[in-house]
Amino acid sequence: MAIRSVQPQDRSEWLRLRHALWPDATLEEHARDVERFLSGDRREPAEVLIAFDDKGHAVGFVELSIHNIVDSCSTDRVGYLEGWYVAPETRRKGVGAALVAAAEHWATQQGCREFASDAELNNEASQRAHIALGFTETGRSVNFRKDL
Repeated sequence: MAIRSVQPQDRSEWLRLRHALWPDATLEEHARDVERFLSGDRREPAEVLIAFDDKGHAVGFVELSIHNIVDSCSTDRVGYLEGWYVAPETRRKGVGAALVAAAEHWATQQGCREFASDAELNNEASQRAHIALGFTETGRSVNFRKDL
């Protein structure tokens, strides 16, 4: 397995994996985000790492950013795991752990001393995966918003 920063030639594979992670967005919406990132707009995500199996097929990715405020973190530069996906046929083979390790390495290179993430309340598989990789649950919440 190989993990590296996403490159322009990876756009279709990243798009495919991204849509699998966030199926509620359209392919067109994902394509806009992919193109924005590849054109140099790296506000969020700041980095994307993609994993390939031994045959060169993309099997997972992480999208990363840096936050200055994160609940339960004490520093103002926190590496953040915005998105984390491994193709179902490749799960439980170390790909997810390797992606998170690469993400943590990226965050330390950015000067971060803390690394954070989140999972939806009903996504127990993601919660278990985070805990298995050394994350500590720090709270649960239901967020609200209102148009003004």
